[in-house]
Amino acid sequence: MTDLKDLYAIAKKRGSKIVSAESCTAGLLAACLTEMPGSSAFFEQGYITYSNRSKISVLGVDKKTLEKHGAVSEEVAKQMAEGALNRSMGTIAISITGIAGPGGSDYKPEGLVCFAIAKKNGKIRVETVEYGPLVRNNIRSSAVIKAIELLHEELSVT
Repeated sequence: MTDLKDLYAIAKKRGSKIVSAESCTAGLLAACLTEMPGSSAFFEQGYITYSNRSKISVLGVDKKTLEKHGAVSEEVAKQMAEGALNRSMGTIAISITGIAGPGGSDYKPEGLVCFAIAKKNGKIRVETVEYGPLVRNNIRSSAVIKAIELLHEELSVT
């Protein structure tokens, strides 16, 4: 796992302002990113958009995208990250949307989590991970760890 201190150091060095848009993790990523004193130097804000209605009204996710692909999709994760970035003073935004469980379907099983990162330079990265039925808290924790790793990777790119 990426050390949070490393992420803090690179974000501060680059003058990055991180924004989070969370659904299934419900603010756990923002809480983790603000653990250490001084995190306000690089953490701009976080959005918790648990319902589809909040994804639409708060982040500007297109209702048609939600209807066509569902909340747990790379398409929605992308729009969540773009919306968070465009509605903030951030330089990089990360979104997380998934099925923490219990439950799921054959098409979208428990443990399916989609991530997206949007940068001010227009670059967008999406990724999906299937954690499997790890139990709700473990899926959420795993998603936060992955999000931190993705942020570190994207901030390390020159």
